Amino acid sequence: QVQLVESGGGLVQAGGSLRLSCAASGSIFSINTMGWYRQVPGKQRELVADITRGGNTNYADFVKGRFTISSDNAKNMVYLQMNSLKPEDTAVYYCEIKGSSTWFAAPADYWGQGTEVTVSS
Repeated sequence: QVQLVESGGGLVQAGGSLRLSCAASGSIFSINTMGWYRQVPGKQRELVADITRGGNTNYADFVKGRFTISSDNAKNMVYLQMNSLKPEDTAVYYCEIKGSSTWFAAPADYWGQGTEVTVSS
């Protein structure tokens, strides 16, 4: 079993900052990428940013220049620094990893339980 636990969400005013953290634990053999998604009611979950084990990053256009993803491979942690927050960033943010639980298992997606971010105007 792979467990992902997010933290760092909360209420912030527009223009403010938050830092999300996600810790992966359990039966993890390898991790290919770690990332953050977000979802608002009635909409599909969307990619915010992800990062490969080698440090290559990918950002959704709507967060470029405002959010920064980083990771600590030794600790199996991924972070999302969110600056210049806007009311439209309000969502539940989910941590996700693509990895394998054993050497012979195909890579799978694992998800955290989500952390709420609310940006007031």
